[in-house]
Amino acid sequence: MKGLFVKKKAAHPEQDDAELLKVLKALPVFENLDRRELAAVLRILHEREYQPDEVVFREEEPGMGMYIIQKGRVMIRSEKGNLLLAELGDGAFFGEISLLDASPRSATVIAKEKSRIFGFFQPDLYGLIERNPTAGVKIVLGLSRLVCERLRQTNKRAYDFNEALQQMRQAPKQEKPA
Repeated sequence: MKGLFVKKKAAHPEQDDAELLKVLKALPVFENLDRRELAAVLRILHEREYQPDEVVFREEEPGMGMYIIQKGRVMIRSEKGNLLLAELGDGAFFGEISLLDASPRSATVIAKEKSRIFGFFQPDLYGLIERNPTAGVKIVLGLSRLVCERLRQTNKRAYDFNEALQQMRQAPKQEKPA
């Protein structure tokens, strides 16, 4: 989807850049970058405006990078189970694993309302790593910490689910009245 993104000239670029820098700094992937490094990331982001019900990407498509919602809302759905997985809004991000690995997408993302979304794509990350290894390492470490935290949360949920399942299996069976 990278080809659908553009670098726009905003009416008030300094104000728009300041707002986007604030969004970036709040994301765990970029939280350890200094102002200069954040500015370097800002220069390689790709902007796109999505309309309501427009698909950002589909489940099983190759992953190309992460997306940052500056303004708007998206829903993340599993098409396999027709299950709503999440709704995300201003300042949220998704698809970050694709910066590390180009595996197929695990869900479909659809804009719920008009949304201004920025793409940060794998080739741009690799280019940044070549130009500024320190910033690149900080981003990759931020991604690694994020993935580790999500894995811990998933493991806890799996453990809790397993515990509940074991309790249900061990519960005495109630006989049905005749």
